Amino acid sequence: MTKMNRITEVFQSAQGPILNVYTTAGYPGFGDTMEVLEALQEGGVDIIEIGMPYSDPVADGETIQQSNQSALDQGMTVAKLFDQLADMRSKIQVPVLLMGYINPVLQFGVERFCQKCNEVGVDGLILPDLPMAEYEREYKAIFERYGLFNIFLITPQTSDERIRQIDSVSEGFIYMVSSASTTGAKTGISSDQEAYFERIEGMDLKNPRLVGFGISDRASFLKASKGASGAIIGSAFVKLVGQAKDIRSEVVAFVKGIKGLA
Repeated sequence: MTKMNRITEVFQSAQGPILNVYTTAGYPGFGDTMEVLEALQEGGVDIIEIGMPYSDPVADGETIQQSNQSALDQGMTVAKLFDQLADMRSKIQVPVLLMGYINPVLQFGVERFCQKCNEVGVDGLILPDLPMAEYEREYKAIFERYGLFNIFLITPQTSDERIRQIDSVSEGFIYMVSSASTTGAKTGISSDQEAYFERIEGMDLKNPRLVGFGISDRASFLKASKGASGAIIGSAFVKLVGQAKDIRSEVVAFVKGIKGLA
């Protein structure tokens, strides 16, 4: 049985829609990772999702791809990210997820990777290209040993049968991709997406859900949250950070604006 996880605690104690913000590690500057995390927390974010830069982030649109490339060009690696997060839990109390692709994790070594996550205080992983069957067969026991939740994605095309399978092996929450596009490709929530949210709502799943892709402001955050426990903002935030003159104040203002705390 997995230990009580910060992610579970957030969902249990939430007073309103949960805001999860994605930020690329080592972006905009190599040494900016912790400053961005601290500013996100100060603004009132509920969960932080740190993207591990990868040369071919297939689910991500142009904005996040560019931030990945920029971080890689500045020398960001999985090992260096763990170095940057070594003292994270002295400053960051909110749940932290690492999001990325399975290849760098395999190169680092899955057990060693999970051990490092545990050491620095990471709560869960989002690895979109890790097949569920492979996770259950090869890695589930390792993830559980280090208290890590593995977050699976579903899309409007995912069958009810597969959604129920994902729900049965999931802990924490399910990442509900709002459309069949890449991140940042569309903004706003359409009537088709609302129908999808209602279908999932009607399935009475055991895990809460967060909606991602296409959430960029308070209006789309609230609309997406109607069909879930909250939502995930990625591209809009990465764009803001990339253009920020003052990271701390602009990030705090952005998060407060989304949460309605401004």
